[in-house]
Amino acid sequence: MVGIGSGDPLDRTHKAERAIANASVIVGYHRYVQLIEDLCAGKQIFQSGMRKERDRCRIALEQAACGSRVALISSGDPGIYGMAGLLIETAHHIGSKAAIEIIPGVTAGSSMAARLGAPLMLDFACISLSDLLLPWQTIRHRLEHVALADLVCVLYNPRSMKRRHQLDDAVSIFLEHRPGTTPAGVATAIGTQEEQVVLTTLDRLLENDIGMRSTIVVGNTKTTRLDNWLVTPRGYSL
Repeated sequence: MVGIGSGDPLDRTHKAERAIANASVIVGYHRYVQLIEDLCAGKQIFQSGMRKERDRCRIALEQAACGSRVALISSGDPGIYGMAGLLIETAHHIGSKAAIEIIPGVTAGSSMAARLGAPLMLDFACISLSDLLLPWQTIRHRLEHVALADLVCVLYNPRSMKRRHQLDDAVSIFLEHRPGTTPAGVATAIGTQEEQVVLTTLDRLLENDIGMRSTIVVGNTKTTRLDNWLVTPRGYSL
């Protein structure tokens, strides 16, 4: 299982590139395979669309069982809202003895933080707002506790064409515990030609264009804006 980061070749690790280069079979979501097109020459490729994650895991394991060296591609880091867990669960479920290696990649949260400055310098939480696999009430419960704990929070999967209220609800929850002037940031399509990075505040967060390719950070009560950077101080004396 190979994490390719944002998809920008400069964000790929040497280990990820070596694993793909050494593979004879590539399995992945259409867009992810396109992002590594420069590494795919001469390889057998299996690709599919959204919500076919189970199928891709099974194909990867079946190809491995036939003796192929397989690279199952993930954007970001496969162990952070990726398919690493599903691959391991699937292998266990079908009794596969294939050797599995998880190769990490740069996740959207850290890519976003680097573009914005240093908002994750102290304790923080990551929460996905997608309720496709988890009840919304469970996600709300976690948001409420993170907001109450004054943790900086990274929000993955904030909005899609069908999921609209979740981000509105999340902002309302944070506003119950933090001032509207709390620094926040939005990074969309990081590492691509469409990349957009916006510095904003909690009370103006919803004014921005936010979709599934966006990642959001909500600062805590210590997070500050210094010129064009967001910083959550660790407490060093200056």
